[in-house]
Amino acid sequence: MADWSDPRATAAPFPAQAGARDAAYDAGLRSYMLSVYNYMASGVLLTGIVALLFSRGGIESPAATIIMSGGLLAWIIMLAPLGFVMVLSFGINRLSTGAAQALFWAFAVVMGLSMSTIFLRFTGESIATTFFATTAAFAGLSLFGYTTKKDLSGFGTFLIMGVVGILVASLINLFLKSSVMSLVISIVGVLLFAGLTAYDTQRIKSMYAYVAGTDMMGKTVIMGALSLYLDFVNMFTFLLNLLGSRD
Repeated sequence: MADWSDPRATAAPFPAQAGARDAAYDAGLRSYMLSVYNYMASGVLLTGIVALLFSRGGIESPAATIIMSGGLLAWIIMLAPLGFVMVLSFGINRLSTGAAQALFWAFAVVMGLSMSTIFLRFTGESIATTFFATTAAFAGLSLFGYTTKKDLSGFGTFLIMGVVGILVASLINLFLKSSVMSLVISIVGVLLFAGLTAYDTQRIKSMYAYVAGTDMMGKTVIMGALSLYLDFVNMFTFLLNLLGSRD
């Protein structure tokens, strides 16, 4: 009996090692997601500061004299964010992590310039109220996307097609100037970007398994932050159109 080997003695280390690996993975995932949220929140904050400063002075502010004038420079400022998004989206594999970070901060700045007119069109109180409402909704939806066991990938195509649809509808409404169509676009926009917040959070979380420990991790953090930033800002903008009190 003295030579008998208890299988529990040899089996015990394996679950312990697996548990250690799981703990290390979970810690890495939390750090990765925290980095994404930090970049996203910092980008939103930078955009807000730039927008507020650019609109200072009311009708004599740069926001009023440049953007609301509708000239060539106004169109450049309004379309510049789209250019940054395209460069980051299609060129991320060729960019260094540092270059991607710089483009993200530059994007946040030009978004602040292009959004500065909201401080001229809406009251400060309604902007603040809508911002906090968006923050609460975003937090809840992102938490759902992070914790749910349901696979949300099937909704991705539908949501992206919906975003394309409201972009087309918004362009058409620039000429029609229909208040009813504007209301519908805002309602649908809020719902679409609410869904995208949960979907993108789950997608960003799942990406960690592929990029952990690789050179792509830093760039994946930036792209994840960009996705959540766009979800937040668009949801805020559509909510403001619905709930905001105009000056």
